[in-house]
Amino acid sequence: MLKTRAATRDGKPATGGLSCYITPTGIEAMRRELNALLRDERPKIVEIVSWAAGNGDRSENGDYQYGKRRLREIDRRIRFLTKRIDNAIIVDPAAQPQRDRVFFGATVTYVSERDEERTVTILGVDEADMAAGQVSLVSPVARALMRAGVGDEVKLVTPRGEEMIEVLAIAYPPLR
Repeated sequence: MLKTRAATRDGKPATGGLSCYITPTGIEAMRRELNALLRDERPKIVEIVSWAAGNGDRSENGDYQYGKRRLREIDRRIRFLTKRIDNAIIVDPAAQPQRDRVFFGATVTYVSERDEERTVTILGVDEADMAAGQVSLVSPVARALMRAGVGDEVKLVTPRGEEMIEVLAIAYPPLR
């Protein structure tokens, strides 16, 4: 499995646990968002704030106050994205050699005790979207499914209680 460990700004290896894992697609989405903030959105807001500051009394200037608040939000998001990208451990699910077990990047179909069939893809914390059937690597369902094979029954511990689920199918993206 391809793993890339990013180094921090001082050149030392980044540390982190499961929350640092991300797919190549996920890291690219984060880089695109960071670039959009740095190249597009932040310069526009800086221009608005500069224009509003030139209009006089800043304490009663809504454009100035909103712009400064928006700049703080953008800068906070830039710091967050920069830190997450620096600490990311990029794992390509297509390179997974052991495709008969559930690991990061797997798409798993399972059935619950109530005969509810679900399909989820196990992704990184920053790219998971439950509405799209993508769960975080640190979620209860992903933790329960890890290393399971087709036909295995595993115990899923949720806030509602314990439940047994059975793995029906495991799939990974095709090799490139």
